Amino acid sequence: MQRSPRAEKYPDLDEIYSQCSGPGALRTAEFVADKIGLREGMRVLDVGIYRGIQTCFLAKEYGCLMVAVDPWLDDFDPAGDGRPFVDHLRRNAERWGVADRVLGLRLGLPKIRFADMSFDAAYSSTAFEMIRGLHGDDEYLASLREVFRVLRPGGVFGLAEPMHRGGPPPVDLEPLVSEGPLPFKKCLATPEQTAEQLREAGFEVLEAGHAPDAKEWWEEFATHDDECRRNPEGNPRMLAVDAGRWISFGYVVGRRPA
Repeated sequence: MQRSPRAEKYPDLDEIYSQCSGPGALRTAEFVADKIGLREGMRVLDVGIYRGIQTCFLAKEYGCLMVAVDPWLDDFDPAGDGRPFVDHLRRNAERWGVADRVLGLRLGLPKIRFADMSFDAAYSSTAFEMIRGLHGDDEYLASLREVFRVLRPGGVFGLAEPMHRGGPPPVDLEPLVSEGPLPFKKCLATPEQTAEQLREAGFEVLEAGHAPDAKEWWEEFATHDDECRRNPEGNPRMLAVDAGRWISFGYVVGRRPA
């Protein structure tokens, strides 16, 4: 297990996961932030904020100015009180003491309408896979191109999302990742496939792979996520059956050429 010294400052995982979607939570944010070299004073686009706790963490621990959007304009929190995700972000930014470094906007991909070359870096965790699953590869690629457009030359994009390890799902896992109106397997690709999509969008790919602690991050998610605790026959059962064989959590780091 890799240490995450910044994330370890916030040990209440039940609270963290109540405000954050996807495995790893703040450990994921720290892992990607270190990969893309976030530092104080950088202007960073954050795509896929949910309730914004990763956004606030990056603003507080790295001193960045965070501009946060969701992939879709229809961004009301179905599991909360019906307010837009950006309202939850604003509340969390006040709680974390970073309201002066966090701006949430109700703008959606693939047209977020910022000026060209507006950002020093971009970050996204557990968001782009939903674009793939809901809208397919064409919109996924269009969204990557939009991130590319708003990055300055030399700017780096860190993308982290659920991915798989290649090939078809194991036979006993197949029914669990194929059920429902949005089958989980429809959202997933491999790091290599995702890296190729970044290249097609114009990025120079610096690194791609599976997060070393992916299995542990998923186990943490299954234990502390609100929906997982309400529905143990959902994601927790799927992850237990998989046991790390096929479902992973991957990342790709891409740079807009100078």
